[in-house]
Amino acid sequence: QVQLVESGGGLVQPGGSLRLSCEVSGFTLDQYVIGWFRQAPGQEREGVSCGRRYYADSVKGRFTFSRDFATNTAYLQMNNLKQEDTATYYCARRRPGSPDCGSGSNWRSSDYDNWGRGTQVTVSS
Repeated sequence: QVQLVESGGGLVQPGGSLRLSCEVSGFTLDQYVIGWFRQAPGQEREGVSCGRRYYADSVKGRFTFSRDFATNTAYLQMNNLKQEDTATYYCARRRPGSPDCGSGSNWRSSDYDNWGRGTQVTVSS
């Protein structure tokens, strides 16, 4: 059974850092691409990262994706957090056969086949 479980969210002051984790089971990270998304209250879900190299302009230079094959866990390191980063963050597995990250459809929902339940990040002083 495929599962993705996010953790690591919390309350942090502007300028602070958090590292989100996405522990996966039922598949291995070396075979699939992971995307991170976020959704703020009253707003549409938006993509944050696709694979290791592609990031939304709003987080580029501040957020970094990584993964640990030994523990089958993906991470999103978030630095210099801003109030506008407040959202529920989700990790998702990219569907096999989807276009590669960077091909122009990094965060199309139909390109992802399994999602976690999310972890809340609140940036506030």
